[in-house]
Amino acid sequence: MNRCKKPFPSLLSIALAVLIVPAGAFLAGPAAAQALDPSATQNEAANGGRNFPPGTLRGSFLVVNPPEIQLDGNAERLAPGARIRSADRMLVMPASITGQNLLVNYTRDAAGMVRDVWILTPDEARAKRASAEKPLLNFWPFVSADSGPRDDGKTPFNQLPIFGQ
Repeated sequence: MNRCKKPFPSLLSIALAVLIVPAGAFLAGPAAAQALDPSATQNEAANGGRNFPPGTLRGSFLVVNPPEIQLDGNAERLAPGARIRSADRMLVMPASITGQNLLVNYTRDAAGMVRDVWILTPDEARAKRASAEKPLLNFWPFVSADSGPRDDGKTPFNQLPIFGQ
């Protein structure tokens, strides 16, 4: 039993709907996903590969004992929830590739641990990409390029370098 009567839409509400809905479509800006600058990514897709996010580095990857890995011969650690994707774009468990030295693209999380790993196809491996020795930035914040004064922890306060020197 339907006890509520449905009111007929008033002429005013129909007129407002006809005017407001098209006006909203003209005022809406472009979608954020479309505003991504394609030059911000180093695109292996030009060589038949995948698109990788900005800040992705390349290195040789070896799973020693999950989550312990080696990147370019240095001991590293996989982040909790890290994802490893194969050349076939499938998820790979770290235990299944233990002991294999692979060429990969990878990203790091805020703590510096390896978050995402992509095992490369031969086409993707031919594309040039920055590695950890030569980062994407114009500077590497952890290494001083000049051989100027450095703090070794034993320098007296009055002999420390002053900002701007």
